Amino acid sequence: MNQKLTTQKTSKLDKFLNFVEVAGNKLPHPVAMFFGFFVITIIFSFILSKLGISVTYSEISRATGEVVKKTTTVENLITTEGIRGIFTSAVKNFTGHAALGSIVVAMLGVGLADGTGLLSALIKKLVLSTPRVLVSAIVVFAGVMSNIASDAGYVVLIPLGAVIFASFGRHPLAGIAAAFAGVSGGFSANLLIGTTDPLLGGISTSAAQIVLPGYVVDATANYFFMFASTFLITIAGAWLTDKVVEPRLGEYTGPKLEVDADAELTGKEKVGLLMALISVIAFIIVMLLMILPENAIFKLTPAEIEAFVAANHRQPGTMELLKPFFSQSIVFVLMLAFFIPGLVYGISAGTVKSHRDVIKALVKAMASCGQVFVIIFISAQFVYVFTKSNIGIVIAVNLANLLKNMGITGVAAAVGLIFLTAFVNLFIGGASSKWLMLSPVFIPMFVELGLTPEYTQLAYRIGDSTTNIISPLMSYFPIIVGFAAKYAKNEEDMGMGTVIAMMLPYAMVFLIAWTILFLVWTLLGLPIGPGVSMFM
Repeated sequence: MNQKLTTQKTSKLDKFLNFVEVAGNKLPHPVAMFFGFFVITIIFSFILSKLGISVTYSEISRATGEVVKKTTTVENLITTEGIRGIFTSAVKNFTGHAALGSIVVAMLGVGLADGTGLLSALIKKLVLSTPRVLVSAIVVFAGVMSNIASDAGYVVLIPLGAVIFASFGRHPLAGIAAAFAGVSGGFSANLLIGTTDPLLGGISTSAAQIVLPGYVVDATANYFFMFASTFLITIAGAWLTDKVVEPRLGEYTGPKLEVDADAELTGKEKVGLLMALISVIAFIIVMLLMILPENAIFKLTPAEIEAFVAANHRQPGTMELLKPFFSQSIVFVLMLAFFIPGLVYGISAGTVKSHRDVIKALVKAMASCGQVFVIIFISAQFVYVFTKSNIGIVIAVNLANLLKNMGITGVAAAVGLIFLTAFVNLFIGGASSKWLMLSPVFIPMFVELGLTPEYTQLAYRIGDSTTNIISPLMSYFPIIVGFAAKYAKNEEDMGMGTVIAMMLPYAMVFLIAWTILFLVWTLLGLPIGPGVSMFM
């Protein structure tokens, strides 16, 4: 009876996901889709502007940290100024896209490591030493942990996830899904304090001081909960990959990957791996010497610390003190972390005989990104007009006001904030941009309900993470479509519908499971961070 019931549920889920995939893939190519969004947004900006649609809300100023009242109207882009802005900003939109520089720089390192054979040898070693049953969990966990390196996981780990899965004879799209689920769906979780923690803590501090003068939300405010969440996301993500996502994908029939994981490592490959390992250890030592000493290169200088204190009215935490490393240099550091051992491996294993071999590998890596660059260009233009029109802000503020006016109290209100944020996240990307708008509304409101600012921030972070993986407006989403297209049998087999259908189970389960953990944590009255309670 139970087995039959499980089969029926699985069948219904398959039908639903198949419908999402088929419907989504009947839409045009992602490039044409984003062009359509671009045109539709411009038309709606004209209509909504003529209707006088506007919203008034409180927002935290990035410059001063103070809460200011703002009135935002939908801006008509079919004007002299609007059309001129579209034309004059087109190149800047493309070159300033969050993913472009990261992809180009990271792929130089990854491309050399791949071209010299280092990645192939590493994957052989991984296949020989890793139980097949743990592969999904390892990839999801690596994705979650990559968040400490800002957005690097998107451009490095997700494409590697496909190659790792293919090496085990598994579907490469399942590898992309597992890595994407960890990197983006589990964005807030981590075993360590990441770059997002002090950023959101600073915004929450400003919002809390509206009603609690002098109140400070530390970077470690949600650490205990997010530490535990890492294991929740890893277990749930691995289970979904193995039991739901990969079975739906069926047998892989796309382009053959150039990885022969069944072959044993040759003598030259073993020597190359040993020398590459030595170079990695040396590189890590150099990086630590640039981070740990008191006057290390990557620490803020006294003048920079003074400027930080003046702007934020507090001393920088550890992650903020190392901002030149974690926020500004990490992609280049990761490029070197692949480039140096890749070069050392190539020389030691004999796959690099001259500088021409190095250049050939780098050019090949850039050539593989052609479709991704096209998608970035057109999606960047859409994001520009959508942001410029203010339509996303109008949607977010109206939804926030709706929740506030519903009169929900206590923990139910916090759960409402989780689901509100998850929905708003489909329209406005970026953890900080939404929190700048929502925190002045919900933190004071929840303080009145007896809930701490840290607890409110925690609810926001859960909702903000879970729907990243199904939002076409998330800056890296079209890039993932580009990565996935490499493994389609033909171009017509791959579209946004395939990626959304592939990631939808993760989004739904992560949202539900994380909310249940949130409620259990609340019922048990556990601290969500060092010395941080849930209730005032």
